[in-house]
Amino acid sequence: MHLTQLNRECLLHLFSFLDKDSRKNLARTCPQLQDVFEDPTLWPLLHFHSLVELKKDNFLLSPALRSLSICWYSSRVQVCSIEDWLKSAFQRTICSRHESLVNDFLFQVCDRCPNLESVTLSGCGHVTDDCLVRLLRCCQHLRALRLENCARVTNRTLAAVATHGRALQTLHVDFCRNVSAAGLLRLSAACPRLALRAEHSATMIPDQLPRAPGTALRKLLPR
Repeated sequence: MHLTQLNRECLLHLFSFLDKDSRKNLARTCPQLQDVFEDPTLWPLLHFHSLVELKKDNFLLSPALRSLSICWYSSRVQVCSIEDWLKSAFQRTICSRHESLVNDFLFQVCDRCPNLESVTLSGCGHVTDDCLVRLLRCCQHLRALRLENCARVTNRTLAAVATHGRALQTLHVDFCRNVSAAGLLRLSAACPRLALRAEHSATMIPDQLPRAPGTALRKLLPR
């Protein structure tokens, strides 16, 4: 029996065992398999292990998506987490190549995946509060949001959880240095049933604006 003689249910089951690249390669062989590749029911879960994967065409975003994870474990994560004003020209060049990738991708998710229930972002140093606020507004079924080492996330995201995260049951903000203890306390008071975890976030040194020249000296001079 030829592969294309299988019914659609069998083909979908077969595709479900393949990774994203293998699914795309198989879909290129004939229109029938391309049609299976584009079936939204094949894509309830998406996992990405590098930001480069976000630019590929080997997956589908649709209302069928329920779980999304972007976990970037790379030495470049440390560079992205440096405060912008402290970065060297070389470090800024490195970051500029992927600075907007996650945010742009999540904006697409907001538009196409309203039934999303779980999001995990790890090492996404450039993801912003604005992006997460929009995600919370657009994905009203979101039950779990797990953030780790997302340096630009601040108390604004926590406030948005209290306002828009009606279905949210689990929130992790681990190693997010710009989340404060006060912000966590306010969220706990507003959402007492929320399973909130914030490992080391409130104890890390938050971003600080660069001091103007002479600021330190002026503090030492008598008035």
